Amino acid sequence: MSIQLFGMAVSRGVAIGRAVLVASSRVDVAHYFVTPERIETEVERLRHARDAVAGELETLKHELPDDAPAELSALLDVHLMLLHDEALTGATKHWVRERHYNAEWALSAQLEVLARQFDEMEDEYLRERKADLEQVVERMLSALARDPGDVGAVAVSPIGVRDFGGEDPLVLVANDIAPADMLQFKRSVFTGFITDVGGRTSHTAIVARSMDIPAVVGAREASRLIRPDDWVVIDGDFGVVIVDPSPIMLEEYRFRQRQSELERARLDRLRHTPAVTLDGQVVELLANIEQPQDAAAALQAGAVGVGLFRSEFLFLNRGGDLPGEDEQFEAYRAAVQAMQGLPVTIRTVDIGADKPLERMSAQELRHEHVLNPALGLRAIRWSLSEPGMFRQQLRAILRASAFGKLRILIPMVAHLVEVRAVLDALTRARQQLDAAGRAYGAVEVGAMIEVPAAALNLGPFLQHFDFVSIGTNDLIQYTLAIDRADDAVSHLFDPWHPAVLGLIAGVIERALAAGKGVSVCGEMAGDPAFTELLLAAGLRSFSMHPAQIAAIKQRILRADTRRLALALPRVLQAEDPKAAAAAVFGAGAV
Repeated sequence: MSIQLFGMAVSRGVAIGRAVLVASSRVDVAHYFVTPERIETEVERLRHARDAVAGELETLKHELPDDAPAELSALLDVHLMLLHDEALTGATKHWVRERHYNAEWALSAQLEVLARQFDEMEDEYLRERKADLEQVVERMLSALARDPGDVGAVAVSPIGVRDFGGEDPLVLVANDIAPADMLQFKRSVFTGFITDVGGRTSHTAIVARSMDIPAVVGAREASRLIRPDDWVVIDGDFGVVIVDPSPIMLEEYRFRQRQSELERARLDRLRHTPAVTLDGQVVELLANIEQPQDAAAALQAGAVGVGLFRSEFLFLNRGGDLPGEDEQFEAYRAAVQAMQGLPVTIRTVDIGADKPLERMSAQELRHEHVLNPALGLRAIRWSLSEPGMFRQQLRAILRASAFGKLRILIPMVAHLVEVRAVLDALTRARQQLDAAGRAYGAVEVGAMIEVPAAALNLGPFLQHFDFVSIGTNDLIQYTLAIDRADDAVSHLFDPWHPAVLGLIAGVIERALAAGKGVSVCGEMAGDPAFTELLLAAGLRSFSMHPAQIAAIKQRILRADTRRLALALPRVLQAEDPKAAAAAVFGAGAV
């Protein structure tokens, strides 16, 4: 019987496939696929972990004092029995051999399967054994952490679905997906994503849109109700997930899939068409990227540069080992050279909030969990608190500027004291390069406008920066006092709020009046619902994920900015700007 789940539609289209679960665990687990030649090595890691835990349990049993309760020895026997049960060890090897999961992922996946079986047992004593199973698995995960294997050989491999999943496409199901995991899965084989939590600007949603694959977030109990290998339909247009669909449903959604593919193919023909409005306004369409290798997709999509290189992804998923200056330089240079003379804007590391570093101190991590991390030590605040690291990054960026047109973007500036500190750090970085005889080029320096204080006090900022880029995701979050990572209030995240639109229009107007470049690099730039509104406000530079460029270009080619500008005041002054935009820009504009 089919089950329907409802969430938030964040990336359009239809995906049909078998479910792959990333189970939640009290122990952090890395998720990646291993290459075929690494399979038996991962199986051996599982065997070593099992033997290590068995040895620990045997030692504990033998060291029990004579007066210890008999229940303690019996409990250890239960743990040993679970440890050697084929339902755990044999099935875990199946996930490695058949799906190419790494050992930790395979173990947590099988824990999820067995935990559900325990939950369905009628006998209370047997149901309570689930806690014992979880303890055994956590011991094994800890043992695996002590034996990471050849980390360099277990990176995500460019294998296709049929190499490990049979003929069937796969969709990913999780309670939530960490940014570092999303970076891994981005190069993987999934045709869609489902998460229990999250909102339109969660990292799962952003990466799904960048991959141009369907996604539904905030689907509540999806990761508990969907079982591994269930057939699942993801309706990314309406935020619906269908588990075990009927043959009629499958046929209907397969038809919609074919229609979506035809639409994508039609839009793809626009990729080399210049983005010029009907009244002759040239619009710059730039790409947002996370890694140097993403530059190829940007060029393929017709981007005329990189408007946002999220450098923090070079810092994530490294076990706290931060990239050095030379490693960063090589990455930045690769991106600049891959863009073949087109400009590249590198944002300095935006660490904190939903992207914490593994190397953060215990105090920092405590604050990350106890206080609101979005208001804490993140982005430029964190960089300025680590001056050595910050100058190292600035030196790497400056060195890369010798190989092409490069700009530096500073995230989350709110105070002039931060501006002065950044410029002083840049001066110091240049002096250090001069002293070392290192070459570097001229770079423009810009500020991300994502804090209302910066938007409202833009004048002084424009005196120090060459350009500004509006980060709409955080600007909306801070303007409306909504944590965009909090599922409980994600429905209040409203880019159409009059206060938000007023701030954005004001930043664009004042930047243009000062003769400074202005772009939007947040999710609004890649959302066709806002294209006419941003054009009306005077925006001529949009930065988005490469997969979104064609759809935005289509809207630009059909737009007359003179007509749109005349209608803008009515939208900005309306109680319901979304409805007003539909009325004055046309029904297709929203």
